[in-house]
Amino acid sequence: QVQLVESGGGLVQAGGSLRLSCAASGGTFSSYVMGWFRQTPGKEREFVIAISPDSSRTYDAAFVKGRFTISRDNAKNTVFLQMNSLKPEDTAVYYCAADPSTGFAYWGQGTQVTVSS
Repeated sequence: QVQLVESGGGLVQAGGSLRLSCAASGGTFSSYVMGWFRQTPGKEREFVIAISPDSSRTYDAAFVKGRFTISRDNAKNTVFLQMNSLKPEDTAVYYCAADPSTGFAYWGQGTQVTVSS
């Protein structure tokens, strides 16, 4: 069973930066597409960004607009989300997810990101 644990969330002022980490255990991390999603109360969970197993490709949502970067370290079973130029509307719980080629089947517990204006 794959377990994902996010860390790095917190409170930051608008315009600031945060780096989230997601450590994976179990499964074969290096074969998974890894992604980040976010959710705010009363809204559906939305896709943020994802990265291919070999880091050759990334995919991001339109609202990212170059502000966020995803990376991974397969030797350490960890994926990162670097978020720059944060806006109050980026406030959400951020979730890490793993796709073993059948869809995002494994999820972390989430980490809160709060951006103050």
